[in-house]
Amino acid sequence: MPTVAASFELKPANFFESNPIFEKDIPVCRPFASSCYAVEENRVVTIQCLSGTGSLRVGAEFLAKHHQQRVVFVPNPTWGNHPFIFTLAGLSVEYFRYYDPQTRGLDFEGMLEDLGAAPSGAIVVLQSCAHNPTGIDPTLEQWEKIRQIVRSKGLLPFFDNAYQGFASGNLDSDAQSVRMFVADGGECLIAQSFAKNMGLYGERIGALTIVCTSQDVARKIHSQVLLVVRPMYLSPPIHGASIVTTILKNSDMYKDWTIELKGMADRIISMRQHDMYKDWTIELKGMADRIISMRQQLYEAIQARGTPGDWSHIIKQIGMFSFTGLNEKQVRWMAKEYHIYITYDGRISIASLSSKTVPQLADAIHAAVTRLA
Repeated sequence: MPTVAASFELKPANFFESNPIFEKDIPVCRPFASSCYAVEENRVVTIQCLSGTGSLRVGAEFLAKHHQQRVVFVPNPTWGNHPFIFTLAGLSVEYFRYYDPQTRGLDFEGMLEDLGAAPSGAIVVLQSCAHNPTGIDPTLEQWEKIRQIVRSKGLLPFFDNAYQGFASGNLDSDAQSVRMFVADGGECLIAQSFAKNMGLYGERIGALTIVCTSQDVARKIHSQVLLVVRPMYLSPPIHGASIVTTILKNSDMYKDWTIELKGMADRIISMRQHDMYKDWTIELKGMADRIISMRQQLYEAIQARGTPGDWSHIIKQIGMFSFTGLNEKQVRWMAKEYHIYITYDGRISIASLSSKTVPQLADAIHAAVTRLA
């Protein structure tokens, strides 16, 4: 990204030296509101980790050592790495209902029922936005009901915030689920990744944030998390961290970055003085609009071929991925006959489609559905 490249020309911000903790006046990728009581009251602990995966891993290890419950509930389905991360830390992984294959939407009632039946103190993994792999997010009203049941049952929410900015095209909108939980004064964990929204996959830059009930608790948790980090990787990579800090602490660069994130496919690079934040939001929306357009094109192509079934879920789902509803037999047949390869659970990456490849995929889906029930 141009802003990331431009940050190399400045004197790098002093990110850590040897202390792996983000400065408290820089909420990581703005998951918190600009005015946040938890931050102002020094109840927030943030530790640099090895991208989102490393943040989850450190959080899992910390909870396995110090949390009273050793069971963690993850959505069914969820990102394939989630069960491995928590199992490796010594936690017992259970599932709560999330995806309804009949409606190809959110199984909200099933989700609430399963969370309501979870034991008090259980850990609940929630993806803050752009759910991977289904592309289905709760509405704000549904998030509020989720928050109520999580808090009433005494569950511990652990947010995986890997795609902030990619669901709606707006960083603040994509953080609303997290902010609901932070605002109620309860505890929660947030695993943050900069791999996607800053294009820093190779730098492995992310953070684990723990929102505590008091400053004293935060101080104690900070010391214990460092004890988890030190034997695991001791000092995190400084290069990617310096890039992130330089951009976040430089107001012009931060606004420019948001412009690029708004529309990576159609970004605007300008050296004159302008409203960089507004431009970034336009570009980020452009990227989100392209994904929406690919969904619409695929839906219309499938409809035009008269493919049996209701395919409206293609345009109802959001984010980078879509659960097509294809079964494993159909997926394997498409790979053999059309050389189109998707995961066996029927998930496709909408972001990888183009106007040229949509007809090819629609042909394959039509053939698979009509020949194989």
